[in-house]
Amino acid sequence: MPWGYGKADRAESIATIHRALDLGVTLFDTADIYGPFLNEELVGEALAGHRHQVVLATKCGLQVPDASVFHDDASKFSLTRNGSPQHILQSCDESLRRLRTDYIDLYQLHRVDPKVPVEESVGALASLVKAGKVRYIGLSECTADELSRAYQVYPITTVQSELSLWTRDVLLEVLPFCQQNEIGFLAFSPLGRGFLTGHFDQASNFKKEDFRSLLPRFQPDALKDNVRIVDAVKELAKRKEATPAQIALAWVLALGESLVPIPGASKRNHLEENLRGALVQLTKEELALLNELPAPTGGRY
Repeated sequence: MPWGYGKADRAESIATIHRALDLGVTLFDTADIYGPFLNEELVGEALAGHRHQVVLATKCGLQVPDASVFHDDASKFSLTRNGSPQHILQSCDESLRRLRTDYIDLYQLHRVDPKVPVEESVGALASLVKAGKVRYIGLSECTADELSRAYQVYPITTVQSELSLWTRDVLLEVLPFCQQNEIGFLAFSPLGRGFLTGHFDQASNFKKEDFRSLLPRFQPDALKDNVRIVDAVKELAKRKEATPAQIALAWVLALGESLVPIPGASKRNHLEENLRGALVQLTKEELALLNELPAPTGGRY
């Protein structure tokens, strides 16, 4: 997506999806806002002829006022929320077209709209299930209260939120609610938006089209503190003969069977590295060491 972490090579991205299929990956998560729209089109193209093999997840509820103005400059990036039933129903039809499919396995509300009761948004999602366009529904980045209210309207299959060694907010309320009610959890940015791969240091600079150039945790002063977190991960990775990314993913997986980390990968070598993280087994002592890492300097956004 142009306003994500920089421009990705389309051919390599499609080859990465095909490699994921070869390696047994079955869940593919996207959203209409990624691009905007471009990622759904790419996923639809890459999965043509493979639809029956995968669980296809996408999202709605975020809009870009003018996508053309910030493709090369993240500072011009802006989003609005729209959880109205009309928008959800229309977005679903548009996503189906871009994804080249007649049903979506998991349709998620990308953000709860404060102007629209979550019950109304979930009701619209539920109507899509009844219409046969969607199989299951989920929420993304919701609070425990919003999740509880939504759950009373219709069964929520998954919650997707940021979760990693440097973003643990959901461990207090949201994840416990999910585990108590048998709701799956999709952990996005499990590599700390790339930070936990160990590829950045306090001198790192990000291009203006890279969304991270705006984030507090990636500013120079914050990075001076935050590299201490990844240094500890790198040290453990060295002892385990693994990569820092694999340690970070193993930590998320150790939180429970209902958690599925969904790291982004636009290159085949990153995909293969990430998948090997499932083979890393952390001891109680190693988990304790990671759990005791300090909170990062700087907010998420």
